[in-house]
Amino acid sequence: MDLSIYKAKPQKSIREHTDDLLNNLEIIKGLDYIKSNHVYELTKIACEYHDYGKANKEFQNRIKNNTTFNENTEMAHNVLSLYFINESEFENIEDYYKVAFAVLYHHNYCDNLKALQGKDNKDLAKSLLSNFKINTIKPSTLQNLKRITKTEDAILIKGFLHKCDYSASADLPIEHKNDFLNSGLDKLLEKWQSENENAKWNELQEFCKNNTDENILVVAQTGMGKTEGGLHWIGDNKGFFILPLKTAINSIYKRVKEEILEKNNIESKLALLHSDALSYYNSDKSKELDIMDYYKQSRQLSIPLNISTMDQLFDFVFKYQGYELKLTTLSYSKIVVDEIQMYSADLLAYLIYGIKIINKFGGKVAILTATLAPFIRDKLKSGENPVEFKEMTFINDSKRHNLKVYDSEIDCETIYCKFEENRKKGISNKILVVCNTVKKAQEIYKELEGCKEIGVKNINILHSKFIKCERAQKEKEIMEFGKTENKGTGIWIATQIVEASLDIDFDYLFTELSEITGLFQRLGRCNRKGVKPTDEPNCFVFLNINKNLLTNGDKGFIDSRIYELSKNALKNIDGVLTEREKINIIEENLTTEKLKGSDYLVKYNRFSKWISELEPYKLDKDEVMLRDIISYNVIPNKIYEDHKKEIDENSRKLLKSINPKLTKTDKEKVRLDKLELKEQIKKYTVPVGRNDIFFKGENLRVSRVQLSRNEFIDVMNCKYDKLGFIRATSKEIKGLVDNFM
Repeated sequence: MDLSIYKAKPQKSIREHTDDLLNNLEIIKGLDYIKSNHVYELTKIACEYHDYGKANKEFQNRIKNNTTFNENTEMAHNVLSLYFINESEFENIEDYYKVAFAVLYHHNYCDNLKALQGKDNKDLAKSLLSNFKINTIKPSTLQNLKRITKTEDAILIKGFLHKCDYSASADLPIEHKNDFLNSGLDKLLEKWQSENENAKWNELQEFCKNNTDENILVVAQTGMGKTEGGLHWIGDNKGFFILPLKTAINSIYKRVKEEILEKNNIESKLALLHSDALSYYNSDKSKELDIMDYYKQSRQLSIPLNISTMDQLFDFVFKYQGYELKLTTLSYSKIVVDEIQMYSADLLAYLIYGIKIINKFGGKVAILTATLAPFIRDKLKSGENPVEFKEMTFINDSKRHNLKVYDSEIDCETIYCKFEENRKKGISNKILVVCNTVKKAQEIYKELEGCKEIGVKNINILHSKFIKCERAQKEKEIMEFGKTENKGTGIWIATQIVEASLDIDFDYLFTELSEITGLFQRLGRCNRKGVKPTDEPNCFVFLNINKNLLTNGDKGFIDSRIYELSKNALKNIDGVLTEREKINIIEENLTTEKLKGSDYLVKYNRFSKWISELEPYKLDKDEVMLRDIISYNVIPNKIYEDHKKEIDENSRKLLKSINPKLTKTDKEKVRLDKLELKEQIKKYTVPVGRNDIFFKGENLRVSRVQLSRNEFIDVMNCKYDKLGFIRATSKEIKGLVDNFM
């Protein structure tokens, strides 16, 4: 069959497109990303046959005349391609099923199996392919194609086919070689040694470097250089660095880009994977970067080193059509999971299931964390597909935290008295207050602000309910104020968003208890480097919290059992708490046995069972949601009125149509300009919950700002001031004309 005379695309023949796939396959084989030669040979066959169905006369007419698919006269090409594969040419019938499955399901335009059944469909296929010698598809083949979807080889063959096909269709490199990370880390050390001749990699980083071929599980105290350790473990291999928060991801991306890669050829070395990645790339304004091409390669998973959120990769666990591409890519990759303790029960269930599957398929995993609950270790190392880890704990003898524990709720008087005591002594007086909720942080701020007349001048607040531009500015300010070398006087009140995302170092910490792993993360924001004195208390922990925050059925978000275990573990602590003692407290209290029956483990087990039993292709990709907390970005009415002229003008510019006569490059530039305009509007948005938008069923939307034909941002009648967004109470909702949310 001469494929060169048939079109796959307007500008390419089926032969040319197929050869592109086969060339891509050779590239990933050359990188040693295909571990099994048998899988390689079968993928080669799948690549060869995947688009044969496009040779049908209706498809060729459609390409020639630029018409749309007609379901009455045409059949999906992936279904027709199956008729060209002869099962008798395979020594093993199972191999035929694996290749047939990959080819049949490399697109999902219709119910693929159903399209192979029934006299009408068979007659249509014969008619469309009347110019070719085709094979009969046996009824037994259909049942075997259903069965084969779960086999490892079939998943890999389909995943490699997807990767080769998508890359060829987009005309993008399938993979770039990682031959730069080890040398980049060596140069970083040389840079440090030029400033300090005794600089060297510490024992954590050496452990990661020496165990690069193993799965590793490392517990290391804050400030030990886990990021460099994780990069050493990845080495010159395909790698993904997974973190829970975008702020931390952007920070590490920036560090790697500037300090290790020195901004050289970033577009073929380092990628950012999260929902705002394109906006982040676009804000760089680097003239030598083709932003759209860089972004497409990032999304294609073509770039060797990736800093990512969990949801960008681990959604493969939902087994939607096409999930095999991500799993296959991860099967030859090294994945670093940072701060695993920060995930909720459902996300942890998905994450651990994903880690086990990746390891089963050949990928390697490193878990690097400041705290690790024993029950998480148990889940990783037990059940179906347990993971073998080389484990190590790294702590030193530094004494960073002297605790004073209160069997009461957090109060402003204690904070104020400590502030005054420090002020009179004339010592550095940087105080961080961490609350469990935005509401509590706002209450503390208002009370302390009342003390301004008697000495408390510099008071600030940071939480997730500020509009984007204000939050970004506040994060910049707290990081500057919180530098170890900076002495200062002031109070910052924050929520748990400072636990792991910001590199800050305060002199004193006042915090509510949530649970011990979160608490110990918070402690890491105080005396972070361990260079400040600890002869007196520097961390003040308040054990009692609002009982409404504790889980009870569908209510609350702090697990009741974990909270009580944490409270009991801390109530008798008074004085210096060493890093070893912190680890021992977690090891003794957060065991599988002690958490049995807790809301957290019940929820974890429910999601773990559901995801492991989920059949392939039961969910569509657009049904997949890795987070069960739904929030909406809105513009507070007061903010809209203050910036109305700018917002409305940018909206008008966005709604201008793109000139169809522009070149592809110019069109992409216009799209990036529009993306920037969207960001100029979105910087005034704040995330709120559904109950904030529909207060007791009443829609509090005032108007809408249009970004595109189908994209809008609601302007909400809500209370917003220097405290950020303030949730309405039932008393406030009545009688207020404006700002009453």
